[in-house]
Order: sequence, then structure tokens, then C-alpha cells
Amino acid sequence: MEGLLDAVLRDVLTRAGDYDWAVCEFARVSDTVLPHRYFRRVCPELLNGGRTAAGTAVRVQLLGSDPACLADNAAHLVELQPAGIDLNFGCPAPTVNRHRGGAVLLDEPELLFAIASAVRSVVPPGVPFTAKMRLGVSDAAKALDCARALADGGVEEIVVHARTKLQGYRPPAHWPWIARIAEAVPIPVIANGEVWSETDWLRCRAESGVADVMLGRGAVADPFMVRRIRMHRAASPALFPAADRTAEWRELCPLLASFWRQVQDKVLPAHAPGRFKQWLNLLQRNFPHAETLFQEIRPMRRPPEINAVLMRHGIVAEPTALAA
Repeated sequence: MEGLLDAVLRDVLTRAGDYDWAVCEFARVSDTVLPHRYFRRVCPELLNGGRTAAGTAVRVQLLGSDPACLADNAAHLVELQPAGIDLNFGCPAPTVNRHRGGAVLLDEPELLFAIASAVRSVVPPGVPFTAKMRLGVSDAAKALDCARALADGGVEEIVVHARTKLQGYRPPAHWPWIARIAEAVPIPVIANGEVWSETDWLRCRAESGVADVMLGRGAVADPFMVRRIRMHRAASPALFPAADRTAEWRELCPLLASFWRQVQDKVLPAHAPGRFKQWLNLLQRNFPHAETLFQEIRPMRRPPEINAVLMRHGIVAEPTALAA
């Protein structure tokens, strides 16, 4: 999720919940081998053994359409000992698709096979090699062919976002299609798309028939959902208890403060408020306190103004050099 789930947000979310692994924002590969400093910028966790501060493994995602160039970049990336390498065939953004990247390639299963095969040849055993795809470009007619192409090319796991490129992020997600894909390939398939709650998670697993689910925007909107899911799995078949949003908000406040401090250290002062509002905008789906806070800071453009509001709400956001 480019522009949203960067290393700063990965840091706080993986402290809130116990994730098996995560994927960084994509590294766009075109006609050159990217320097190590670029990969470290996209995935700063490479400086920490490929893991967040909380210990969650972060796989580096490559996006592009040239098999040889992607393989060259993967070989260069392997030198940094990433926690895994992932291929992006899921991004629906028009600017990405116009340059033959992301979901637009799902009309060409033979190209997916060529890319997967080329990258597989340079990724050593023991380094997880995965891919993410959608159901197709305009329809799901080639979904099974694409999944088979990736599996035949050596991909070890496929994450399937259960919508086409043209459907974007409009609900619903078509989870039963994931079941068809899982039956068509001999490798694990992970379900993704429109999982905003524990109830969604249960329905997604039931309709897709797969055990594992990747959380995206749902995890950003509800940082403690993965924890409640794990508690449910441990106590199955107990029903999910109602979330105590007041208690969770108190737990979330230090993470909000940490996020705000890190954002100010990372971006220019003019851009920091927008990043903070972006997360609050999603949090307000689940937290009334976030809605109140979002409405209060919405018109604000300067970090010092937001600092004052956060302190008034008991969210201590220590000023940084950029915010002063």
C-alpha cells in the first residue's frame, strides 16, 4: 500500500499485533539495477536483519515487467539478506499500470511465468519467494492461468487479492474465487481483500477455503484485530468477544505518539500533518476517539498546532527539530 504502510506505520502496527510477516512498499524496477541504498530506503528493516523493531519479518516487494532486469535486481537485493522477496502483480494504480507494472500484467500469464522463473533462478533456497496477484485485469478469465504460471515459475506462496484491477478497492471482494485458485495450484494460497473485522476474517476463510489471510487496510484501521484473531484461534470455537474500544484506545495512544514523532523525523513539516490525518481517517472506522481527534486536527496544517491538540488529549508527542 504505497504511500500509506511505510516503515513508520509497519513499526507501530507490528508492536500492536503479532504478525507472521509483512511486505514493504514496492521497489519499482525498470531498466537498471537499483543500488542498495534504494532498497534500504524502501525497506529500512534491511538494516535490522529484515525485521521490524518488534521482530516481524518484512519481505521486499519488486514491481516491473522485464524478467531479466527483475532477476538482476533480485540478485542484487539478495546481497542484503532480505527476509523474503515478493513480486507485485496486484497494484491497480493507473500510473503504475501505464508503465507495465502491477495488475495490468495479469493479461499475460506467459510473462508472469517468465518473471517468476527468472527471479527464482537467483533467489537462494531458504529465502521465501512469494507473489501477490489479483483476479485479473477486467475479469477473472485468466486467474487460474496466472496462478499456475507463478507456481510453475517457482513462486512458493501466492497472495490473492479477490478483485480485478478494474474493481480496484470497491466492495465486495470475491473470496470464492480464491478457493478455485487454491485448487488449481500445488502451493499455499493466502486470501486478501475487504477484511475489516474478525467476522470478515471468518467469512473470508470459510468462502475461500484457505487457512491464511493477509490483512491490508483492515489492519491499519484496527491495529488490534490480529491480536483478537489469534486469541480466537487459541480459544476456538469460542465466539469473538466485543472489542473494548476505550481500553484499546488507551493502548493505542502511545503508538500514535510514536508514529507522529517518527513521521516528523521522516518527512518535511508541510507533509507530516497529512500522514497523521491519513492514519486517523482509517482509525475512525473503529475508534470514536479517533473520529473526535481527526475532526479537531483536520483543518490544521502545521505540526506545532497538532502537537498542542495531542497533548491536550493526553497523547504526548514530543516536539522534534522539524516540528519546532
